[in-house]
Amino acid sequence: MRTLIFAMNTTLDGYIAAPGDDLGWSGGEGPDSSAGDELFQWWSDRVGATGLALYGRKLWEEMSAHWPTADEQPGATPAVIEFAARWRDMPKVVFSSTIDEVDGNARLVTGDAVAEITRLKAEDGGPMDIAGATLAGAAMRAGLIDEYAIVTHPVLVGGGTPFFTTLDHWVNLDLVETRTFPGGVLLTRYERRR
Repeated sequence: MRTLIFAMNTTLDGYIAAPGDDLGWSGGEGPDSSAGDELFQWWSDRVGATGLALYGRKLWEEMSAHWPTADEQPGATPAVIEFAARWRDMPKVVFSSTIDEVDGNARLVTGDAVAEITRLKAEDGGPMDIAGATLAGAAMRAGLIDEYAIVTHPVLVGGGTPFFTTLDHWVNLDLVETRTFPGGVLLTRYERRR
């Protein structure tokens, strides 16, 4: 059975995007960001270890607009080249009822996301990452997420897209890792208590 992990950057007040889907608070994900090379490498290593990535439409469109050719851009650093190759090679499933096709190493699911995620979890294979607020929220409400990797940036934005969705039941978690990155960025990783 696969493990399902929800890992995202978030603000201190719990938002993965500020109003208007603004991600400027994160300072980007590269050597020029406030957390620099160390955080970018952490994300790259996660991509390299992911057996299957599950994307909602918005995040898929953002990632697929940049990463397939990021390593071909002038000035691409070795870290960007590595991340781009890992991202292209990582199998992906995109959940959307509003797009007709996906490309690269991805397949599209237009039906019941919770049923498909449940089916994928039951398969053998490496860990699955889930990304995108709506998709992760559906998996959270269905009790499918096994681990939360919260990368908290020291900024308050006052609103936007929340990391956590409203739940019907409590979910007890165990803290399994903390790590501080440059710029005051903090990783907290929790596993669901069984």
